[in-house]
Amino acid sequence: MSVDDGNRPAEQVGIDELVDRVRAGYTRVGPDEAAAAAEQGALLVDIRYAALREADGLIPGALVIERNELEWRLDPRGSHRVPEAVSHDLRIVIICNEGYASSLAVASLRQLGLHRATDLTGGFQAWRAAGLPVAPGLPPAP
Repeated sequence: MSVDDGNRPAEQVGIDELVDRVRAGYTRVGPDEAAAAAEQGALLVDIRYAALREADGLIPGALVIERNELEWRLDPRGSHRVPEAVSHDLRIVIICNEGYASSLAVASLRQLGLHRATDLTGGFQAWRAAGLPVAPGLPPAP
């Protein structure tokens, strides 16, 4: 493979290896730890797409930011940030459906300097299986 700009091409890895590498750089949390973190002021962020939120419900109090907007909404210095994104020191727990996409999202947030970002092992499905609160349906439109 050649690269026109003279830079070396990126190392080729499979997605499973990439996820393992990303996860080695931080400590993930389980459902009970995520709930406790939220009680202590952490921001729970649900990145699932609308169809999953509609089918399975929502975690009460979690901020819904779909994956394609995540970095823009959580960058404390960004012009499109949500009001909750006040500091690079903010504790953030990213939640996807089963705990895979959230790991890659955490890697991206950490590149922005959000060094306390983590994700929920097992995602929303683990939260629900642990018997933690779930509200029905989609959130209100902004």
